[in-house]
Amino acid sequence: MRAAWRVADVRSAEQALLATVPPDTLMHRAAAGLARRCGLLLGAAGGVYGSRVLLLVGSGDNGGDAMFAGALLAGRGAAVSALLLRPDRAHRAALAALRAAGGRTVETLPERADLVLDGIVGIGGRGGLREPAARLVAGLAGLTDRSGARPPVVAVDIPSGVEVDTGDVPHSGDGAPTAVTADVTVTFGCLKPALVVGPAAARAGQVELVDIGLDPWLRTEPAVRIPDGADILGWWPELDAASEKYTRGVVGVATGSATYPGAAVLSVAGALAGPTGLVRYAGGAKAEVLHHHPSVIATERVSDAGRVQAWVCGSGLGSGEPAATALRTVLAAPVPVVLDADGLTLLVDGSAADRLRDRDAPVVVTPHDREFARLAGESPGSDRVGAAQRLAAWMNAVVLLKGDRTIVATPAGRAYANPTGTPALATGGTGDVLAGLLGSLLAAGLAPEHAAVAAAYLHGLAGRAAARRGPVTAPDVATALRDVVPADQRADDR
Repeated sequence: MRAAWRVADVRSAEQALLATVPPDTLMHRAAAGLARRCGLLLGAAGGVYGSRVLLLVGSGDNGGDAMFAGALLAGRGAAVSALLLRPDRAHRAALAALRAAGGRTVETLPERADLVLDGIVGIGGRGGLREPAARLVAGLAGLTDRSGARPPVVAVDIPSGVEVDTGDVPHSGDGAPTAVTADVTVTFGCLKPALVVGPAAARAGQVELVDIGLDPWLRTEPAVRIPDGADILGWWPELDAASEKYTRGVVGVATGSATYPGAAVLSVAGALAGPTGLVRYAGGAKAEVLHHHPSVIATERVSDAGRVQAWVCGSGLGSGEPAATALRTVLAAPVPVVLDADGLTLLVDGSAADRLRDRDAPVVVTPHDREFARLAGESPGSDRVGAAQRLAAWMNAVVLLKGDRTIVATPAGRAYANPTGTPALATGGTGDVLAGLLGSLLAAGLAPEHAAVAAAYLHGLAGRAAARRGPVTAPDVATALRDVVPADQRADDR
């Protein structure tokens, strides 16, 4: 699992490391990794020798990184030009190295560049790009490379102008974003939140991490963790020769109604794609659920459903007294509960708040932004990680804040950013599928935060797989889940 650290923690680690090495050592390490990545890009487009490289150089260390990297590229035969935004504050040693290698400085954007290095501002920047940097970045759209295409932009550490700790992208007075959009970001020492959360993550392009020796000095908890496929496999329950449907876990699904039977069908489909051995359905869409999923045991009331190891409640349930009764009964059960959609609405009106506070078993809530605002009294705002963490602590529940970069936050303050999201999932019913899968993972015995992270990760993969086949609907996502969930681990035949 990867992790990202906030600016203050990165600065503290850098200062500790800098005290152990000669001046500019970290800058040279960063520049070497940066030049290597730029060389690969240029090599794939015709070669480093004879290419034209443009450096956008600010007054901070990022500008120094860019110029030291430019000197290395110039040494390989590239024509390197540096546009200094603050010539009086440019890193002196880096500028001298660039000039000694044959690089030069320019005062305006050229007409052609085969690669652009964004070294305008680093992790200390706040509030978006200002003039003249904003104007220069806008002017990059007019550049062409030797093939007539737009040249790739490589960001140094982070795309200039993003809010590093939150992943927000500030906008100018006319509504235009004031940050660089990179094709590749070469970041140093560790990931930063803006590379993995919020709208800034989409501006980072492909992210490459360069080791500069910082790891031993990162002694604080990361701001956010980023799961990968190995994590999901490591958490996934294994089958053995003694496994049967009850030992694998039984998930209860209290969703849908006569008005919204589709929510029940979809949430049950999500549950069936998970690792549990049995799904029990309770609600007003019993007939529709059995028609689509004959393996399910279905009743009309939660109280008649029988024993389960986790409940999913809310999607399409409605907001009347039958829905409130179902929610109260679910919350009274001493098992983990997933609350989604109408289940969250019933929480907001206060009718189930006392039962939620009195629960000993875990709760996972799965709001989108509007539902989050109703629960928290305000929108997530620019800091989605912080907002999810505050709500998780207040509700004493794991919060899965849905979005293109879904955030999972725990009452203990841990946060995860899902890397597999896709806008293709922004269609009706996909959240119902997610809730069902999450409930299945809880019933199979996964810890609530791991279940939430795994559900979001696999749901994103299913959305991507469905999108490759055409326009995405929720049933497509449910079907695609079966292709992306880990294969059952069976005992060897003996």
